[in-house]
Amino acid sequence: MIGSTLVNQLLNNGILVTAIIRPNSKKIKNLPSHQSLSIVECELDQLMSLSSQLDRDYDVFFHFAWDKTYGDGRNDAHGQEQNIKNTLSAVDLAHTTGCTAFIGAGSQAEFGKVEGTLSDSLPKNPTTGYGIAKYTAGKLSYLLCNQYGLRHCWGRILSAYGPGDNNYTMVMSTVLGMLRGETMAFTKGEQIWDYIFSEDCANAFYCIGEKGKHGKCYTIGSGKPQLLKNYILQIRDSINPALPVELGKMDYYPDQVMKLVADITELTKDTGFVPKITFPEGIQRTIQWCKESKDRS
Repeated sequence: MIGSTLVNQLLNNGILVTAIIRPNSKKIKNLPSHQSLSIVECELDQLMSLSSQLDRDYDVFFHFAWDKTYGDGRNDAHGQEQNIKNTLSAVDLAHTTGCTAFIGAGSQAEFGKVEGTLSDSLPKNPTTGYGIAKYTAGKLSYLLCNQYGLRHCWGRILSAYGPGDNNYTMVMSTVLGMLRGETMAFTKGEQIWDYIFSEDCANAFYCIGEKGKHGKCYTIGSGKPQLLKNYILQIRDSINPALPVELGKMDYYPDQVMKLVADITELTKDTGFVPKITFPEGIQRTIQWCKESKDRS
């Protein structure tokens, strides 16, 4: 979602883009047909095979690809280890193609079980294989970028939503279920959460690509949190205000984190990034995209 949105933003700003995608990826439909866009298919663990195929005059390498992102895969130790190796291969490819900057996508999972406002100054104690791998990949890719003389930045995403999102996320599964007229069950929704629209999230990475400081890890969110139940009710009201919503029907997860908010102070100071899309606007655009996408179910 974020990668395809960023591609569109780069193209709209007159920048030539090469998008590396998985072979036979269904999400190729989210990429536009554009004279300034080249699409290259490659398995994630074969990135360096492209070193002899690509030009040597690229500027910035954005790395969003990751395996085992949900369910049991998040604690697949060997699978997450491979993600770390793939990230280092991405740095190698960035170096061999002439890039001067490597921008990686991290996650709030790198912090572990922590509540409050998240910034890089907080201790990191990831508890899932996914969080451990993201944190390790960020640290090791920084080390390798230093050796190659590349500017390195890491963007830790809290919660992004929007067109192109996966069906299993909270926002997208709620939108799809409510569009089908389903009465959906949730926890009490007392968590304080920080959702950012995909266009804003992609723009944050765009700004980091342009002006991010070497060695910085930026937390990416809207910086404007709400109760989770408020997000849910806004989705409902945008689809059908009469649709029942069963808040409190489900239990919280064990060790449920109740507050996750992004501190975007450093991001704004270094790059000028400011989120522009409110949740009501972003959710309306997401709903419209779902209605227009015939293969959503």
